[in-house]
Amino acid sequence: MSNSDDVKVGVYVCHCGKNISDVVDIDALCEYASQLTNVSLVKEYKFMCSTAGQEMIADDLNSGKVNRVVVAACSPLMHEDTYRTVMKKNGFNEFFFEQANIREHASWVNMHDHPGALDIAKDHLKMAIAKVSHNKPLERQKFPVVQEALVVGGGISGMFAALDLANKYKVHLVERSPTIGGHMAQLDKTFPTMDCSACIITPKMVEVGRHPNINLLTYSEVEDVDLNVGNFKVTVRRKASKIDGNICTGCGACAQACPLTIPNEFDLNLGHRAAAYIPFPQAVPEQYTIDSQNCIECGLCVQACEVGAIDLSRKDELIDLTVGSIILTTGNDIFDPSGIARLGYKKYKNVLTAIEFERILSSTGPTLGKVIKPSDHRTPKSVGFLQCVGSRDFHEGCHKYCSRVCCMYAMKQARQYKEKYPDSQVYIFYMDIRAFGKGYEEFYEIAAREYGINFVRGRIGSVFEKVDGSLILEGSETLLGEKFEIDVDMLILSTAIEARKDAGDVGRKFGVQLTDDGMFMEAHPKLFPVDSLSQGVFIGGTCQAPRDIPDAVAQAKAAASSADNFMAAGEVEIEPYYAEVRSELCSGCRSCLSVCSFDAISFDEEKNVSVIDTLRCKGCGVCMITCPSSAIDQNHFTKTQVLSELESLKPWEVRGEGGAN
Repeated sequence: MSNSDDVKVGVYVCHCGKNISDVVDIDALCEYASQLTNVSLVKEYKFMCSTAGQEMIADDLNSGKVNRVVVAACSPLMHEDTYRTVMKKNGFNEFFFEQANIREHASWVNMHDHPGALDIAKDHLKMAIAKVSHNKPLERQKFPVVQEALVVGGGISGMFAALDLANKYKVHLVERSPTIGGHMAQLDKTFPTMDCSACIITPKMVEVGRHPNINLLTYSEVEDVDLNVGNFKVTVRRKASKIDGNICTGCGACAQACPLTIPNEFDLNLGHRAAAYIPFPQAVPEQYTIDSQNCIECGLCVQACEVGAIDLSRKDELIDLTVGSIILTTGNDIFDPSGIARLGYKKYKNVLTAIEFERILSSTGPTLGKVIKPSDHRTPKSVGFLQCVGSRDFHEGCHKYCSRVCCMYAMKQARQYKEKYPDSQVYIFYMDIRAFGKGYEEFYEIAAREYGINFVRGRIGSVFEKVDGSLILEGSETLLGEKFEIDVDMLILSTAIEARKDAGDVGRKFGVQLTDDGMFMEAHPKLFPVDSLSQGVFIGGTCQAPRDIPDAVAQAKAAASSADNFMAAGEVEIEPYYAEVRSELCSGCRSCLSVCSFDAISFDEEKNVSVIDTLRCKGCGVCMITCPSSAIDQNHFTKTQVLSELESLKPWEVRGEGGAN
C-alpha cells in the first residue's frame, strides 16, 4: 500500500489480562484516543496479541476502515513482529504500524497512581499516533549469509556450540589461552554425581581438536570485528607461541630444559611451571607453548628440541575470517575477596578461595590431591566453608545476585575432603542453601546425613589467625540467635561468579550490550535468552549469567541452534533503520565521517557528497544530529517523525491548565 494523504489510524488498546486494565482506565483511554487527529476507530480487547485480536485488526484493514495501526499494549520487544506480520499478510507495509508501550511505561511503574498511569498512557498513545501518521513505506534489505561460524571462547559452552554447528558448517573456535577447556578443566569432580571432571571434558576436547570442520585457534584473540550482519569480517590475532604446533610432538624436553620457575596460573599460582609449558596433562592441543612475557630467550629449549619445532623469532600472526554468525561463550571471572579485609584473604595463608581449594583437591593439582595447609604443609583437621562471598552482598565491589553454584560446590568440596579424611571436622556457614537443580537437594541431604558435615546458618564477622596458623572464626548463628567462635585449620571462601574484566571491551567489539552486573545482555530474558540485540550474534554460558555446567551446556546448544537457523535461511533481512544522505543538501563538510562508530560513511570525491553504506549503518542517528546542513535522515526516525511526537505532547503547555510555562 502506498503512503496516502488519507491517513486513517486504527487504535487498538490491549488489557494485557489485567496487567494494564487494573491500573489504566481503558474506557477513558479509548475515549481520549477517539478524539485525536487521524484516528478513524478505537477498539479494546483483553488480549490483542491473541488470534482473535489479530483477526480484529486484519478485518479492519481489509474493510478499508484503517490504513495505519497503533496497538497500545506491552513492550515492542514482545509483540512488534506479531503485529507487523498482520500488516504484511494483509497487503499493508509493516512500517505503517506503531506500538505504544503502556504496560512497562505506564501501568507497571504507576500501580499506586492510577490517574498518573492514565496520563502517561495518553502521552504514549498520542505520540504513537502522531508518528504513524508520518511513517513511510519501507522495505527490508536482503543479503546473503556466509555459511561459516565463529565461536569465541573454548570452555565447555564454546566446545558444545562449536561441535553442534560443525555438523553442518565450518566453525572457527577462538580461545585466548593455549588450551580449550575453560574453568571446567580446573575442576576435580562435578556435582551432584561426583563424576571426574576430566573424564567428562577430555573426550569433548579431543573431539573438538580432531573435528575436520573446526578450525581451532588457541592462544588467539579477536582483535577487530566488522559488524556486517551475516557477513562479519573478523580479524584474529594468533599470539606467537614460539613453537610450531604442526611439528611439536609434546615430548616436554623444552620444559625440562627451561631454567625459569614461574607461578602456574592454571593452578591459581599455587604451583609452578617453566616458561615453556603445557597448561595441564590433558590439554588440547597437546603441544607446548613458550610464555613470551617471561621467556629470557636463553635458547636452551631450542637446543633441547630434537624435531626443531622452536623458533624464538616467531611473531604474532593476523588471521582474517569471514563468518555468517558469531557465538560468544567467553566465560566468567572469579570474584577476588581480598577487598573484604575482615575475612583475611591474602593476609592469612590458610584462607583460600574455592577454586584454589579445588586445585588442591585435584589429582593433577599442585599437591596431587593431598590436602595440605599452605602455612606448614600439614594436613588440616578442620575446615570451614563460608558461602556468598562477593554475591548476595550489597556492599561496594560485591554483587547483588546469587551465583547459583556456590552452595553446591562447597558441599562437593566438603564431601571430597571428608572422603579423604573421615575423622576431620567440616563446617559450612551459609545464609540459606540453594540446591535448585536435578538431584541437588538429595546431594545436600546426603552431605549432612552421611558425611557429618556441620551446616551453620550464620555469617562470619571476623577471622583471626593464631600463632600456629590456625584460624578463629567469629560470627552469629541466626537460627539460635547466638554468637559463635569456632577454630578451624583452613577457611575456604565460596566466591562469586562475575563478569570478565574485559566484558565491556568485548561487548563493544561485537555490538553486544551489558546488563547492570557487567554480563552480556540477552535480547529478551524469556523469549530470546541466547540472542543478543545484534542480529547474528548469540551468547551462551556464564558470560550471560552465573549457571552450572548442565545449564551452560544447554544454553550453548540453544545458541548453536539459533545460529544454525540464522545461517540456514541463506539470507538475512536487515531492518531499514539506516541513515540516508540527501545529496542535494549535502555541503561536503565531512562532519559525519568522524562521528560514525561503524565506519559506514565514505565520501564521494567526484560528487562532493557523503555516502552511507546501508549494510554497515546501525541507525544510531549520530550523523543525523551532527550534520549542519540537515542533509541526513534516518529511516523510520526522521526529524519529521520525531518532531511530530514531541509536538503532540505540547510541552509548552502546563498539563491541565493550558497556559504557557
